[in-house]
Order: sequence, then C-alpha cells, then structure tokens
Amino acid sequence: MAANWAPESWRNHDGRQMPVYRDQAALQSTEETLRNFPPLVFAGEARSLTADLADVADGKAFLLQGGDCAESFAEFHPNNIRDTFRVLLQMAVVLTFASKLPVVKVGRMAGQFAKPRSADTETIGGVELPSYRGDIINDIAFEEAAREPDPARMIRAYSQAASTLNLLRAFSHGGYANLQQVHAWTHDFMGRSPWAKKFKDVADRIGEALAFMEACGITPETVPQIKGTSFYTSHEALLLPYEQAMTRQDSLTGQWYDTSAHMLWIGDRTRFEGSAHVEFLRGIGNPIGMKCGPSLEPDALLRMLDTLNPGRVPGRMTLITRYGHDKIEAGLPKLVRAVKREGHPVIWSCDPMHGNVIKAASGYKTRPFERILAEVRGFFAVHRAEGTFAGGIHAEMTGQNVTECTGGAIAITDEALADRYHTHCDPRLNAAQSLELAFLLAEMLNQEMADRAKQAA
Repeated sequence: MAANWAPESWRNHDGRQMPVYRDQAALQSTEETLRNFPPLVFAGEARSLTADLADVADGKAFLLQGGDCAESFAEFHPNNIRDTFRVLLQMAVVLTFASKLPVVKVGRMAGQFAKPRSADTETIGGVELPSYRGDIINDIAFEEAAREPDPARMIRAYSQAASTLNLLRAFSHGGYANLQQVHAWTHDFMGRSPWAKKFKDVADRIGEALAFMEACGITPETVPQIKGTSFYTSHEALLLPYEQAMTRQDSLTGQWYDTSAHMLWIGDRTRFEGSAHVEFLRGIGNPIGMKCGPSLEPDALLRMLDTLNPGRVPGRMTLITRYGHDKIEAGLPKLVRAVKREGHPVIWSCDPMHGNVIKAASGYKTRPFERILAEVRGFFAVHRAEGTFAGGIHAEMTGQNVTECTGGAIAITDEALADRYHTHCDPRLNAAQSLELAFLLAEMLNQEMADRAKQAA
C-alpha cells in the first residue's frame, strides 16, 4: 500500500492535460454514477498481468502492446475490434514462432479515449476553439458546442469500453484465438502483401506442428492454451476524474486497483515531479507504463521509479521509449545504464511511433514506415550493446486497411494518404505494415535469443 495516498490525493497536485468542466455539478454527478458501475477489469486479472510482465522483465517473454491512437465513438464497430485483435494475434504468432518466447498481448483498447495535446486551443480560419482531447472529453467537430468538455461523455466511454471488453474476452476464449484457426486471421485485403505470403508459410508450419501434436494426443481439449489466449487492455491514465471513479479497493488484499484497464501508463507530458498523474498511479496496484523521451534525464527517471515502484516489484514498471529514429541511439543508453546500475526490475519497450511524426507535402500528418523501423533497429542495438533485454513494442496500429503511415511493402505514397485517412488523432500502421513490423521484430528477437544462447554456452 502506498504511503499517504488515497484515490483522490492527486487533486492536491499539478494536473495537466485535463479539461476544465464548466458544470461542476454535472461532473460530480457523473463521477458518482461511475463509482456505482461495475468494474471493467478485476484486481486478480491485473495481478496476472503483473506476473506475466515479470517474465518479460526477466527476459523470458516479450511484450506486444498495440491498438488505436484514440478510440472513437463514431468508429465503434465489432468488425473494427475483431480486425485489430486478429492482427495482434498474427503479430504474436510471428514473434513466438521466431523467438520461442511467450508473447504478452496488451491492447490499446477498451479505454484509450483521451489524448494529450501540445496546445489548449487550435485556430482554423481565424476561429479559436478548445483542442480536441478525445471522445471521452469533447467532439472532433470544429464547432464551439462540440469542443466544450462534457462529463456525460465519460458514461458513453465506459459503456463502449465494457462492450469492447466483452467482445475481446469472447474472441480470446471462445475459439477465435484457437491456433488451429491461424490461417483464418489473415485479412482479405492483405493478399497482395509479400508479408501475407510469409505469414502463410509460418501458419503452414504451425499447422504441421499441431497435426503432429494431435497425433501424440495433444489437442485443444487436452491443452487449453492451444484454443485460447490471455489478452489484456491498457490506456493512458489521462482523465483522472474518470480513473478515480473507476478505482476500487480489492476485497482480498486491501490494495487499490484502477478497474478501467489492466495496465495504465503515464505520458511524456504528464511525467514530472509534482504531477497529479504520477501521484494517482503510484497508489494503484495495476502494472504501470511510463513514456520516456529525449527530455528525461537519468536522475529524474530513477526518482520516478523510486516513487512508482518503491518495492521494486518485477512486472510493475514498463518503460516505453519514444525518441525518434535519429535520436534513440544517442539518448537511450544513459537511461538504460542508470536503471541497470540501480537494479530496478523494468521492462524496456519501444514506441517507434511518437518521435517520427512529420507533415507530408500533401498536408497530412504521417509517420514514414522506414523511420519507424529505423527506431526499432536502434532500440535493439542499444540493448544489445548494454547487455539488457529489448523486451517490448508499443505501436499505434489498426486492423483496418487505412493509409496513414507512408511506406511499407505495399508502398503508401504521400499522394495516397488521402485515400483512407481515418484516424481521429495520430497516423496508425495498417494491418500489412503491422505484420511487416512483426517480422522485423522477430528477426531481431531471434538474433537476440541466439546471442544469449551463445553467451550462456
């Protein structure tokens, strides 16, 4: 239990990147309603994720975290949930097949509704309005009424998160994730991708292995892990009134858990001493992520770790690096060395998305795929040089056939961005690009495991 902490103690700290609600009575009413709603996830599930992540911290598993930049009310559809889930399944299979390591699957789903912004307002055509901060807060339409923060949106976000979680649980344990269905996970529109053919080759080999195992009496009925999978949810804990309302005391342990997701993380803009977000997250029992960018110095990182994980619990802390393809190899080593020296049990995960945003000539915000891959390569290179484990990837991606990031095997050009640019905030990898990233990761992870085996021999 965190000392001198309560679910509301964050209110005495510096809360940034949160809206100002004009109608405080409506806000309090919404918070009270949420406090009486059922939890979305359970404390035992969060503890299971911490245990799984402890294996990642120990170099015995790999963390795959991915999903929408910002979930929206408008795009809420079971097919969209299914398609993102199946791409994550494909990526996990590729990674497990190459590295022989279990993959911990965490979706940016069922709660990723709030987004930090670089400015409180935006101006279009001489009109200045509050920035869009995600559907849980206001609407993307550039209209005065739409941009007014509305606490009632939290109720709708809860409802959508509950429905999403219900479907994810059904997919995870209802037969869709059965390894015998591995061929069915490929999207029809990926037929012309060379990575779809490569995945088919992997799927064929998995099918052969399963047939051999079945002949030996090992079937989905005798080994349930073949027909189902553990799948967890996560989001940035940004809108603290919502997070506090969803925080409950576990009847078994007495510990407080944020039941809005299995894992929560702190963003680069809310990671500072005196932060309300740090204060809130230090007291909950969920596993926690923290974004680490170029502005973070080693001493500040170590103080954050002492605050957020004073007991040095393995699996509690995931450090999600976000530098940019041209900065990671210069900036990351000092953080890795400091954490290694102090003996903090952390997971190092790479977010190759946020440091690589550019504005295309067409005017669209995009992320060149080659820069994303370059940052991943740099991330693995740093950990190889420092003797630490490159344990995870954190990607903004979707199962839809969007055109938001340029490049990849199916080369999306600047001119093609307008074809299917659907994101409400930042550009996402599409299904083909996500699978291509998985094969690159598999190659690097395979090399890392081979090097470790050589050193152990």
